[in-house]
Amino acid sequence: MIASKIKFAASLYALMSISFWGISFVSTKAVLDKLDPYTLLVLRFGIGALFLLVLLVLKRYPLNIPLKYIPHLIVLGILGVFVHQVIQATALLTINASAAGWIISFSPVFTVILSVFFLHEKMTVLKASGMIVAIIGVLLVTTSNNQQSFQLSINVGYLLMILSTLNWAIYSVLLKRLHIQLPSLVVTFYMCLIGFTLTTPFLVRNKGWEMMPFLTNVEWAHLLFLGVFVSGVAYWYWAKALEVLEASQVSVFLYLEPVATLVTAILLLQEKIIPVSILGGIIIIIGVILVNGRLLTFLRYLPWRNKNL
Repeated sequence: MIASKIKFAASLYALMSISFWGISFVSTKAVLDKLDPYTLLVLRFGIGALFLLVLLVLKRYPLNIPLKYIPHLIVLGILGVFVHQVIQATALLTINASAAGWIISFSPVFTVILSVFFLHEKMTVLKASGMIVAIIGVLLVTTSNNQQSFQLSINVGYLLMILSTLNWAIYSVLLKRLHIQLPSLVVTFYMCLIGFTLTTPFLVRNKGWEMMPFLTNVEWAHLLFLGVFVSGVAYWYWAKALEVLEASQVSVFLYLEPVATLVTAILLLQEKIIPVSILGGIIIIIGVILVNGRLLTFLRYLPWRNKNL
Protein backbone atom coordinates (compact mmCIF):
# COMPACT_ATOMS: atom_id res chain seq x y z
CA MET A 1 0.00 0.00 0.00
CA ILE A 2 2.78 2.41 0.96
CA ALA A 3 4.71 1.52 -2.21
CA SER A 4 1.61 2.26 -4.32
CA LYS A 5 1.22 5.69 -2.71
CA ILE A 6 4.89 6.50 -3.32
CA LYS A 7 4.58 5.52 -6.99
CA PHE A 8 1.38 7.55 -7.28
CA ALA A 9 3.16 10.61 -5.83
CA ALA A 10 6.09 10.09 -8.21
CA SER A 11 3.68 9.94 -11.15
CA LEU A 12 2.17 13.23 -10.03
CA TYR A 13 5.63 14.82 -9.86
CA ALA A 14 6.38 13.68 -13.42
CA LEU A 15 2.99 14.90 -14.64
CA MET A 16 3.52 18.33 -13.09
CA SER A 17 6.97 18.61 -14.68
CA ILE A 18 5.59 17.83 -18.12
CA SER A 19 2.76 20.32 -17.62
CA PHE A 20 5.24 23.10 -16.76
CA TRP A 21 7.45 22.24 -19.75
CA GLY A 22 4.47 22.13 -22.08
CA ILE A 23 3.28 25.56 -20.95
CA SER A 24 6.82 26.96 -21.28
CA PHE A 25 6.46 27.27 -25.07
CA VAL A 26 3.44 29.52 -24.57
CA SER A 27 5.18 31.72 -22.00
CA THR A 28 8.27 32.01 -24.19
CA LYS A 29 6.15 32.94 -27.21
CA ALA A 30 4.31 35.60 -25.17
CA VAL A 31 7.53 37.35 -24.08
CA LEU A 32 9.34 37.20 -27.44
CA ASP A 33 7.20 40.11 -28.68
CA LYS A 34 9.25 42.39 -26.41
CA LEU A 35 12.59 40.66 -25.82
CA ASP A 36 15.13 39.01 -28.09
CA PRO A 37 15.77 35.30 -27.34
CA TYR A 38 19.07 35.92 -25.49
CA THR A 39 17.67 38.57 -23.15
CA LEU A 40 14.71 36.33 -22.38
CA LEU A 41 17.04 33.44 -21.54
CA VAL A 42 19.32 35.57 -19.36
CA LEU A 43 16.33 36.62 -17.25
CA ARG A 44 14.95 33.10 -17.17
CA PHE A 45 18.24 31.47 -16.16
CA GLY A 46 18.98 34.24 -13.65
CA ILE A 47 15.61 33.83 -11.93
CA GLY A 48 15.93 30.04 -12.05
CA ALA A 49 19.47 29.99 -10.62
CA LEU A 50 18.47 32.35 -7.79
CA PHE A 51 15.43 30.24 -6.95
CA LEU A 52 17.47 27.02 -6.94
CA LEU A 53 20.16 28.65 -4.80
CA VAL A 54 17.53 29.56 -2.20
CA LEU A 55 16.32 25.94 -2.24
CA LEU A 56 19.87 24.66 -1.78
CA VAL A 57 20.42 26.98 1.18
CA LEU A 58 17.11 26.03 2.79
CA LYS A 59 17.84 22.34 2.33
CA ARG A 60 21.46 22.86 3.45
CA TYR A 61 22.92 21.15 0.42
CA PRO A 62 26.67 21.67 -0.04
CA LEU A 63 27.57 23.81 -3.05
CA ASN A 64 31.10 22.46 -3.45
CA ILE A 65 31.52 19.84 -6.18
CA PRO A 66 34.43 17.55 -7.13
CA LEU A 67 36.70 19.01 -9.81
CA LYS A 68 36.24 15.94 -12.01
CA TYR A 69 32.57 16.83 -12.54
CA ILE A 70 33.16 20.42 -13.66
CA PRO A 71 33.89 19.53 -17.33
CA HIS A 72 30.81 17.28 -17.33
CA LEU A 73 28.58 20.06 -16.01
CA ILE A 74 29.98 22.56 -18.51
CA VAL A 75 29.32 20.25 -21.48
CA LEU A 76 25.83 19.36 -20.24
CA GLY A 77 25.08 22.99 -19.47
CA ILE A 78 26.10 24.07 -22.98
CA LEU A 79 24.07 21.34 -24.71
CA GLY A 80 21.06 20.89 -22.45
CA VAL A 81 20.59 24.49 -21.33
CA PHE A 82 22.34 27.07 -23.52
CA VAL A 83 22.16 25.56 -27.03
CA HIS A 84 18.82 23.85 -26.47
CA GLN A 85 17.00 26.90 -25.15
CA VAL A 86 18.52 29.31 -27.69
CA ILE A 87 17.40 27.08 -30.57
CA GLN A 88 13.88 26.75 -29.19
CA ALA A 89 13.47 30.45 -28.40
CA THR A 90 14.67 31.36 -31.90
CA ALA A 91 12.31 28.82 -33.48
CA LEU A 92 9.35 30.30 -31.58
CA LEU A 93 9.92 33.61 -33.35
CA THR A 94 8.40 32.08 -36.48
CA ILE A 95 6.20 29.12 -35.47
CA ASN A 96 3.23 28.60 -33.17
CA ALA A 97 3.71 27.38 -29.61
CA SER A 98 1.32 24.46 -30.22
CA ALA A 99 3.33 23.29 -33.26
CA ALA A 100 6.52 23.46 -31.19
CA GLY A 101 4.87 21.29 -28.54
CA TRP A 102 3.96 18.62 -31.07
CA ILE A 103 7.41 18.54 -32.67
CA ILE A 104 9.28 18.33 -29.35
CA SER A 105 7.55 14.99 -28.68
CA PHE A 106 9.63 13.62 -31.59
CA SER A 107 12.76 13.75 -29.41
CA PRO A 108 12.58 10.13 -28.14
CA VAL A 109 12.94 8.90 -31.73
CA PHE A 110 16.34 10.56 -32.03
CA THR A 111 17.21 9.18 -28.59
CA VAL A 112 16.52 5.64 -29.80
CA ILE A 113 18.65 6.15 -32.93
CA LEU A 114 21.58 7.49 -30.90
CA SER A 115 21.17 4.70 -28.34
CA VAL A 116 21.56 2.11 -31.11
CA PHE A 117 24.90 3.60 -32.18
CA PHE A 118 26.36 4.68 -28.83
CA LEU A 119 24.64 2.55 -26.18
CA HIS A 120 24.49 -0.61 -28.36
CA GLU A 121 20.72 -0.99 -28.02
CA LYS A 122 18.97 -3.20 -30.59
CA MET A 123 16.90 -1.86 -33.50
CA THR A 124 13.68 -3.83 -34.01
CA VAL A 125 11.01 -3.85 -36.71
CA LEU A 126 8.59 -2.24 -34.24
CA LYS A 127 11.02 0.60 -33.52
CA ALA A 128 11.66 1.20 -37.20
CA SER A 129 7.92 1.22 -37.92
CA GLY A 130 7.35 3.69 -35.10
CA MET A 131 10.03 6.02 -36.51
CA ILE A 132 8.32 6.03 -39.92
CA VAL A 133 4.96 6.81 -38.31
CA ALA A 134 6.46 9.64 -36.21
CA ILE A 135 8.20 11.15 -39.26
CA ILE A 136 4.87 11.19 -41.13
CA GLY A 137 3.37 13.05 -38.15
CA VAL A 138 6.17 15.65 -38.19
CA LEU A 139 5.62 16.22 -41.92
CA LEU A 140 1.91 16.80 -41.31
CA VAL A 141 2.60 19.32 -38.54
CA THR A 142 5.23 21.24 -40.50
CA THR A 143 3.10 21.48 -43.66
CA SER A 144 -0.22 22.30 -41.98
CA ASN A 145 0.18 26.05 -42.48
CA ASN A 146 -0.71 27.14 -46.01
CA GLN A 147 0.27 30.80 -45.75
CA GLN A 148 2.71 30.92 -48.67
CA SER A 149 4.01 34.40 -47.81
CA PHE A 150 5.44 33.05 -44.57
CA GLN A 151 6.56 29.69 -45.90
CA LEU A 152 10.32 30.35 -45.72
CA SER A 153 10.38 31.65 -42.14
CA ILE A 154 8.02 28.96 -40.92
CA ASN A 155 10.16 26.24 -42.51
CA VAL A 156 13.24 27.64 -40.77
CA GLY A 157 11.40 27.64 -37.44
CA TYR A 158 10.31 24.05 -37.88
CA LEU A 159 13.82 22.98 -38.82
CA LEU A 160 15.21 24.67 -35.71
CA MET A 161 12.64 22.93 -33.51
CA ILE A 162 13.48 19.55 -35.05
CA LEU A 163 17.17 20.35 -34.49
CA SER A 164 16.36 21.03 -30.83
CA THR A 165 14.87 17.54 -30.50
CA LEU A 166 18.10 16.06 -31.88
CA ASN A 167 20.14 18.21 -29.51
CA TRP A 168 18.02 17.05 -26.55
CA ALA A 169 18.52 13.42 -27.57
CA ILE A 170 22.31 13.94 -27.67
CA TYR A 171 22.16 15.58 -24.26
CA SER A 172 20.04 12.75 -22.82
CA VAL A 173 22.37 10.00 -24.06
CA LEU A 174 25.42 11.92 -22.83
CA LEU A 175 23.85 12.49 -19.41
CA LYS A 176 23.20 8.76 -19.10
CA ARG A 177 26.80 7.91 -19.96
CA LEU A 178 28.46 10.45 -17.64
CA HIS A 179 26.81 9.21 -14.41
CA ILE A 180 27.35 12.35 -12.33
CA GLN A 181 27.16 11.33 -8.68
CA LEU A 182 25.69 14.55 -7.28
CA PRO A 183 22.23 15.52 -5.91
CA SER A 184 19.94 16.42 -8.79
CA LEU A 185 19.16 19.79 -7.23
CA VAL A 186 22.86 20.69 -7.19
CA VAL A 187 23.31 19.60 -10.83
CA THR A 188 20.27 21.60 -11.92
CA PHE A 189 21.52 24.71 -10.12
CA TYR A 190 24.93 24.64 -11.79
CA MET A 191 23.47 23.95 -15.23
CA CYS A 192 21.11 26.90 -14.82
CA LEU A 193 24.02 29.04 -13.63
CA ILE A 194 26.05 28.00 -16.70
CA GLY A 195 23.13 28.98 -18.93
CA PHE A 196 22.95 32.39 -17.25
CA THR A 197 26.72 32.92 -17.61
CA LEU A 198 26.83 31.95 -21.29
CA THR A 199 23.88 34.11 -22.36
CA THR A 200 24.84 37.27 -20.42
CA PRO A 201 27.45 38.46 -23.01
CA PHE A 202 24.74 38.36 -25.70
CA LEU A 203 22.49 40.53 -23.53
CA VAL A 204 25.32 43.07 -23.25
CA ARG A 205 25.94 42.97 -27.01
CA ASN A 206 22.25 43.43 -27.86
CA LYS A 207 21.64 45.95 -25.05
CA GLY A 208 18.75 43.79 -23.97
CA TRP A 209 18.15 45.79 -20.81
CA GLU A 210 16.73 48.64 -22.90
CA MET A 211 13.49 46.69 -23.49
CA MET A 212 12.99 45.55 -19.90
CA PRO A 213 11.16 48.73 -18.74
CA PHE A 214 8.55 48.11 -21.46
CA LEU A 215 7.58 44.69 -20.09
CA THR A 216 4.05 44.49 -18.70
CA ASN A 217 3.10 42.78 -15.45
CA VAL A 218 1.77 39.84 -17.45
CA GLU A 219 5.07 39.45 -19.30
CA TRP A 220 7.03 39.59 -16.04
CA ALA A 221 4.69 36.91 -14.71
CA HIS A 222 5.59 34.74 -17.72
CA LEU A 223 9.29 35.28 -16.99
CA LEU A 224 8.86 34.36 -13.33
CA PHE A 225 7.00 31.23 -14.38
CA LEU A 226 9.79 30.28 -16.81
CA GLY A 227 12.48 30.87 -14.21
CA VAL A 228 10.90 29.39 -11.10
CA PHE A 229 8.60 26.65 -12.36
CA VAL A 230 10.15 25.62 -15.70
CA SER A 231 13.89 25.96 -14.94
CA GLY A 232 13.52 25.18 -11.23
CA VAL A 233 10.53 23.20 -9.99
CA ALA A 234 10.01 21.10 -13.15
CA TYR A 235 13.58 19.75 -13.17
CA TRP A 236 13.43 19.19 -9.43
CA TYR A 237 10.12 17.27 -9.60
CA TRP A 238 11.38 15.27 -12.58
CA ALA A 239 14.34 14.16 -10.46
CA LYS A 240 12.02 13.27 -7.55
CA ALA A 241 10.00 11.07 -9.91
CA LEU A 242 13.19 9.36 -11.10
CA GLU A 243 14.09 8.53 -7.49
CA VAL A 244 11.06 6.18 -7.36
CA LEU A 245 10.27 5.14 -10.93
CA GLU A 246 12.58 3.80 -13.60
CA ALA A 247 13.75 6.23 -16.26
CA SER A 248 11.72 4.45 -18.94
CA GLN A 249 8.61 4.70 -16.78
CA VAL A 250 9.07 8.42 -16.21
CA SER A 251 9.87 9.14 -19.86
CA VAL A 252 6.40 8.06 -21.00
CA PHE A 253 4.99 11.27 -19.53
CA LEU A 254 6.76 13.18 -22.33
CA TYR A 255 3.88 12.09 -24.56
CA LEU A 256 1.56 14.44 -22.64
CA GLU A 257 3.72 17.55 -23.08
CA PRO A 258 2.21 18.73 -26.40
CA VAL A 259 -1.29 18.42 -24.93
CA ALA A 260 -0.38 20.95 -22.22
CA THR A 261 1.13 23.23 -24.87
CA LEU A 262 -1.90 23.04 -27.15
CA VAL A 263 -4.47 23.77 -24.43
CA THR A 264 -2.47 26.68 -23.01
CA ALA A 265 -1.75 28.16 -26.47
CA ILE A 266 -5.46 28.17 -27.27
CA LEU A 267 -6.41 29.74 -23.92
CA LEU A 268 -3.63 32.34 -23.57
CA LEU A 269 -2.43 33.05 -27.12
CA GLN A 270 -5.74 32.42 -28.92
CA GLU A 271 -3.96 30.22 -31.42
CA LYS A 272 -6.22 28.65 -34.03
CA ILE A 273 -6.88 24.94 -33.94
CA ILE A 274 -5.55 23.40 -37.16
CA PRO A 275 -7.03 19.89 -37.53
CA VAL A 276 -4.17 18.64 -39.73
CA SER A 277 -1.62 19.85 -37.16
CA ILE A 278 -3.46 18.06 -34.34
CA LEU A 279 -3.70 14.89 -36.46
CA GLY A 280 0.03 15.11 -37.16
CA GLY A 281 0.76 15.57 -33.46
CA ILE A 282 -1.29 12.52 -32.51
CA ILE A 283 0.53 10.48 -35.18
CA ILE A 284 3.90 11.65 -33.76
CA ILE A 285 2.92 10.46 -30.29
CA ILE A 286 1.67 7.10 -31.62
CA GLY A 287 4.95 6.64 -33.50
CA VAL A 288 7.03 7.52 -30.44
CA ILE A 289 5.04 5.10 -28.28
CA LEU A 290 5.68 2.36 -30.86
CA VAL A 291 9.40 3.21 -30.94
CA ASN A 292 9.68 2.91 -27.17
CA GLY A 293 7.15 0.07 -26.80
CA ARG A 294 5.65 1.86 -23.81
CA LEU A 295 1.86 1.84 -24.36
CA LEU A 296 1.01 -0.34 -21.36
CA THR A 297 3.65 1.38 -19.23
CA PHE A 298 2.18 4.75 -20.19
CA LEU A 299 -1.31 3.70 -19.10
CA ARG A 300 -0.08 1.97 -15.94
CA TYR A 301 1.79 4.97 -14.50
CA LEU A 302 -0.78 7.67 -15.12
CA PRO A 303 -2.00 9.04 -11.76
CA TRP A 304 -5.58 8.15 -12.75
CA ARG A 305 -4.52 4.78 -14.22
CA ASN A 306 -6.65 1.63 -14.31
CA LYS A 307 -5.29 -0.55 -11.51
CA ASN A 308 -6.18 -3.68 -13.46
CA LEU A 309 -3.58 -2.97 -16.20
